[in-house]
Amino acid sequence: MITVTRPWLPDRERLDSYIDQVYKSGHLTNNGPLVRLLEERLQTYLGVKHLILVSNGTLALQIAYRALDVTGEVITTPFSFIATSSSLAWQNCKPVFADIDPLTLNIDVDNVTSKITPKTSALVPVHVFGNPCNVERLNEIASKHNLKIVYDASHAFGVDYHGKSILSQGDISTISFHATKLFHTIEGGALVTNDSSLAKKIRLMIKCGIVDEENIALCGINAKMHELSAAMGLSVLDDIDTIKKNRAQIWQQYKIHLSDYLKFQKWNENATNNCAYVPVLFSNEQELLAVKNTLNNFDIFPRRYFYPSLDQINFLLNNNKCLVADDVSKRILCLPIYPNLKKQQQRQVIELIKTALKLV
Repeated sequence: MITVTRPWLPDRERLDSYIDQVYKSGHLTNNGPLVRLLEERLQTYLGVKHLILVSNGTLALQIAYRALDVTGEVITTPFSFIATSSSLAWQNCKPVFADIDPLTLNIDVDNVTSKITPKTSALVPVHVFGNPCNVERLNEIASKHNLKIVYDASHAFGVDYHGKSILSQGDISTISFHATKLFHTIEGGALVTNDSSLAKKIRLMIKCGIVDEENIALCGINAKMHELSAAMGLSVLDDIDTIKKNRAQIWQQYKIHLSDYLKFQKWNENATNNCAYVPVLFSNEQELLAVKNTLNNFDIFPRRYFYPSLDQINFLLNNNKCLVADDVSKRILCLPIYPNLKKQQQRQVIELIKTALKLV
């Protein structure tokens, strides 16, 4: 079976060597030595100032909103994983959707300004599939209207923009380290910020606001990463160059063999591509379904990211329909990519897609 992605499992002996350290220290959670080591290594590898590990990417978003006192209306994109918007609703904020650019698939900056009202407190753009947003324009808008920016960078591990980590943008950037991601800790995530006082506040928030045994400084939540997740993260980070190299080779083969048949996302020319996903756009939904069904018949399972568009989700109570996002969501499919995908398997995927398209 070929799935859209597959978690990287590091060398067992190396993973065991990190787990042995857990047994030796007896420290399982509460900012243990492996969590601290992983934070340090990630800060260095990514080139960011403050990186705070948490137990998952959704909590990273929720903590970011609370840390920045985000309230009322928040402008975001409908073309993202549900957690981008449901985390806002969970915080009693109202997601207000701005439509997307049909080529980059990111939030359409020209559509953002028209959505701002006196109730707007923040922007939550998404670097969709790791492709950086138009951060300059978004930063200008936020500065002009006194808005906070939380970048959902869940897909953007290792992406550089103008030679610097895209995670350094905004008041806070959040990232997911879920098992399906390019880099993972089984479950996990992080918040990244350049603001030292904000980083200090976040570190308090993720441990229930507890300063020490006798002092609780603020209202927090338990969002700490534990040592076993950190052990996995350290093991995966040891292999990150191999992971990225293999993914890049697979991504390039799709691009070479399918560009004449399908449209690829327009990538930000000033950014590196981490090859975390291979989204392709069909001419219409009929073509997509024909290809998807054909692949499924051969035990190949691509995935419709992100369908349906979030402006169609009833509980978000949003009357602002986004025509471009709705259209794109019906025509986009993410193809299988993971470091251990074999060349012959990829060739099969490519040939089946071509065959199916000829029959539509």
